[in-house]
Amino acid sequence: MNLNLKDKIIVVTGSAGMPGSIGHNIIFALASEGAIPVLLDRNARGFEYESQLREQGLDSKFYQTDLSDADQIKTSIEKLSAHYGRIDAIINNVGVNDGVSLEDSVEDFMYSLKLNLVSFYATVKYALPLLKKSRGNILNVGSKVAITGQGGTSGYAAAKGGVLGLTREWAVDLIKYGIRSNALIIAESYTPAYENWIETLDDGAEKLKAIKKTIPFENRMTTTQEIADTVLFTISEKSSHTTGQFIFVDGGYVHLDRALLPAKN
Repeated sequence: MNLNLKDKIIVVTGSAGMPGSIGHNIIFALASEGAIPVLLDRNARGFEYESQLREQGLDSKFYQTDLSDADQIKTSIEKLSAHYGRIDAIINNVGVNDGVSLEDSVEDFMYSLKLNLVSFYATVKYALPLLKKSRGNILNVGSKVAITGQGGTSGYAAAKGGVLGLTREWAVDLIKYGIRSNALIIAESYTPAYENWIETLDDGAEKLKAIKKTIPFENRMTTTQEIADTVLFTISEKSSHTTGQFIFVDGGYVHLDRALLPAKN
């Protein structure tokens, strides 16, 4: 499907993850549609991705940015504004389930909020003049943890709950500018970081098998490509009357009846 994203300037935060990560899949899916991904991330891996995108003939740029630092976000937005002069969409993708619990320090909790929530606010705040000019749109990548809880991750849960609140608030606040705001909610996706976590467990293979059984549709994890495909559709004009929505790409994990799950042996 032609999503009419060619030459659109799409800012993607958290876009320099390992190959196969959600951010990595998003930027190269955008490139396949002829869009111009602009990468914001602290990992220097982004320079490699910038080179790969430019080899495809795209005027993509990577702005190395510590997304927990609002001043760095402001500087990066100023640089990309000077270079491109517009932003057609923002995909707030950064997210680290850092395990900051009630047992951790207030400082750790605040850092988790800065990275996983305040970065979303700062990115949109500083990019808003350009979004207004383009009547662009915002897509926030969220997590089922905001809906279901998880245990042992107060910082991430609070941040992702806040992301959903901001999504609806912005949808209301920005209607007058023709700017849409939506959130994508993910449950279990087998990213490289997820794989690394599984490999730290003594019973990793059994744990992974058990997790897959909790996902009603096909008892498998959502692929990062499926997430990227939904992201692209949602920011495109094919979703031009969709705003204020929480779009679940989770194989039915959050909402479907537990009776659908396979019986325990």
